[in-house]
Amino acid sequence: MKKIEGGVCAAKGFRAAGVHCGVKANSPADKNDLALIVSDTVAATAATFTSNRVKAAPIYVCMEHLENGLAQAIVANSGNANACAPEGMENAKRMAAAAAKAAGVDEDKVLVGSTGVIGQRLNVETIEAHMDEVASKLEASAAASQAANNAIMTTDTVEKTAAVEFTCGGKTCRIGGIAKGSGMIHPNMGTMLGFITTDCAIDPSLLRSALREVVSKTFNRISVDGDTSTNDTCIIMANGMAGNELLDWKSEEYHAFYEALYEVALTLAKKMAADGEGASRLISCTVKHSRAEEYAERLAKAVIASSLVKAAMYGADANWGRVLCAMGYSKAPFRPEFVNIGFSSAAGSITVCENGEAVDFDEDIAKKILLEKEVSIDVDIQEGDEEATAYGCDLTYDYVRINGDYRT
Repeated sequence: MKKIEGGVCAAKGFRAAGVHCGVKANSPADKNDLALIVSDTVAATAATFTSNRVKAAPIYVCMEHLENGLAQAIVANSGNANACAPEGMENAKRMAAAAAKAAGVDEDKVLVGSTGVIGQRLNVETIEAHMDEVASKLEASAAASQAANNAIMTTDTVEKTAAVEFTCGGKTCRIGGIAKGSGMIHPNMGTMLGFITTDCAIDPSLLRSALREVVSKTFNRISVDGDTSTNDTCIIMANGMAGNELLDWKSEEYHAFYEALYEVALTLAKKMAADGEGASRLISCTVKHSRAEEYAERLAKAVIASSLVKAAMYGADANWGRVLCAMGYSKAPFRPEFVNIGFSSAAGSITVCENGEAVDFDEDIAKKILLEKEVSIDVDIQEGDEEATAYGCDLTYDYVRINGDYRT
């Protein structure tokens, strides 16, 4: 497996495009807000969605269109979430219909994604008016994937893309993806919006299984602010154009596919965590030697989601007591008297707690370690053989500034 360029256009038979159509009246003219991704053939497709009880209209359209596990196109907009909005379902269906007509595919093979402000009517008319334009720009290139990525960004400051190439049954296969997510990130399914494509031939049911498992170990292990969105959607389309023999059981070839999908998803998830609204550094927490991976995951997620831990990371303060406190309310079993805690980064590593108690450490060295762009919180609970890593970011003044006037 090797990393390559191309995003959602890295795999054979996928084209993408993005244009500005003015979904949000005050959006700059150079900011794309309408994306289209199309497969040359109908593709096996799987998706995961938000666990929030309040779901945006596009999610229900996707659920309906994915009943047979097949799709051929994805249309998405930024600037408006089409959630809890007047005419929400009607407008989501109008988006699908317009994309189907412009791209020349069946309407029930079009999936829909939206992101942005909640509770306001979607300006579907401007989306419809620009659908032929975005369809006319469809092409299989890294630039086209980038244009689509730009179109789904809201408060994101960087594009989030990844792609890998791997061998499956003697054939070269590719998986690529784009994502958006910067705020309202605490998923219990997948990213706010994540679109993944592959030319590997795989059975739809096996594809669903792979996506669910990968999402649980990547997108479900990140948190920016503890808020689970109404629009979280992660979609993977597999058109089989690589020409490999169909993957229909968990063979050695399937595991090669799984590892490639995991690599793409993890890369996108970490980019989301690092680009948290107002964030200045990526924070990870690895909990090792747990009795169960589930417990390790619960502990790690509690730590990176803690506002007090995040604030300490912003201040480069080695306040390890906040780490232990967050572990304590995670509801995961562990023995505090066995816990060791340390911090590490490119600047080095330092132990700050042993067997649940403070140890003498150099505060200046700790601060130097915590001032790096990527910082790891290392926790050893000394109880078993399992481990898990979760990803987040620090909490800065800018998070409040960005969200204080997000709607207006």
